[in-house]
Amino acid sequence: MDDFASQIYTQVHQIPHGKVATYGDIAKFAGFPGYARQVGRLMATLPDGSTLPWHRVVNAKGEISLTGLDLQRQRRKLLDEGVEVSDAGRLKLSRYRWDGF
Repeated sequence: MDDFASQIYTQVHQIPHGKVATYGDIAKFAGFPGYARQVGRLMATLPDGSTLPWHRVVNAKGEISLTGLDLQRQRRKLLDEGVEVSDAGRLKLSRYRWDGF
């Protein structure tokens, strides 16, 4: 695993239960501002069975970026943690966003 991926995974692992971070937040917290797309790519290529809380990462609009069954799977995981998510996959960043501390 390269240093970039390791730093990103470390940040995602730290997102508390019931909170979310954006792809850009994770990139910034890891010391790679502007690398939101690369964070998204890493989340999309996690191996099956990964214990990383990937579902706590959303886009900058406060929306789940996935579609179809994948959107519903991420939505269910967030709902199970008490995060209110609309059927369309939208949530309030002002309420659930993790500040990195």
